[in-house]
Amino acid sequence: MLDRFRVAVYRFTLRPREEMILPVYKGAVLRGGFGYVFKRTVCSQPQMTDCRGCLLQHNCPYPALFDPSPPPDAEVLRKNQDIPLPFVIEPPLERRTRYGPEDRLSFRLVLIGRAMARLAYFLVVFQQLGEAGIGSRRAKYVLERVEALQPWSGDAVTLYEDGALVRGDGGLAVAYGMVAERAEMLRANGGDTVTVRFVTPARLKRSGRYVEQPDFHVLARALLRRISSLSYFHCGQRWETDYRGLVAAAERVETVRARAGWVDWMRYSRRQRRKMNLGGVVGEMTYRGDLEPFWPLLLLGQLVHVGKATVFGNGWYELVSAAPSGADGSTELPERRC
Repeated sequence: MLDRFRVAVYRFTLRPREEMILPVYKGAVLRGGFGYVFKRTVCSQPQMTDCRGCLLQHNCPYPALFDPSPPPDAEVLRKNQDIPLPFVIEPPLERRTRYGPEDRLSFRLVLIGRAMARLAYFLVVFQQLGEAGIGSRRAKYVLERVEALQPWSGDAVTLYEDGALVRGDGGLAVAYGMVAERAEMLRANGGDTVTVRFVTPARLKRSGRYVEQPDFHVLARALLRRISSLSYFHCGQRWETDYRGLVAAAERVETVRARAGWVDWMRYSRRQRRKMNLGGVVGEMTYRGDLEPFWPLLLLGQLVHVGKATVFGNGWYELVSAAPSGADGSTELPERRC
């Protein structure tokens, strides 16, 4: 069970104070700007380049969000330092690159587990980033509004507006029990077919190589790895489940249609001082088989994303439709709404 797993989704709305020029894919700009201002704001030893050598490593909010490492008593990933970050920035999907004072720019922030208690840091830092500016012209903006979202119904609760905190309880959180309830609804409908639409590049590996059209077991393995790690390191619960049995069942689910392909996306990393290719799979994959044990995984993955570079918004997918065996029609699955 994942009864301690919690996810919260927020919508941040920015109002440019001057003309703002951004790239088509804005996830790197938002994440990069946030990381820079965040470290400048909270780091007590800015001369250090590696948080792992700092005495405050396990108490400082920066490594907790940006550079987590296994605690001394960790039972897993003691040597492997690749711990998933507990937040995702979902950039706007619109392709426009110019914004003026009359426009609004909105993006979503997903916080997982203990990171939900650090929402105030995101509010303060995105305020300060507005003073520092973003984009090629370092355009300044005002953080106009922050709302907590119920990701499937679209219900919204305003937490912050026009420079003032309206509500301080964090708003609407999604518990695993809510995901399980929705999964039961889908099981009851008997759906054996699902289409997964990757709306941002999904970086999924098989045998050490990125794949362009992932079979279902590749997606399932990636979800199992990500959700189990997030649960252990950020929700305080080790997920006890039959991993081998789930993988074996996933391998029996077939791909019936592939309308997906690889899309390259380059970004420059200031920290690593080099260009990085964060491309991945975009498009639709349709799978058919015994999906009953996978509905909770698929629904939860909609919220937390899947694959590599999720913090930039990669691995964002939607479940488009499911059809019962032998049926001609389709039943719409719950999708996240803006």
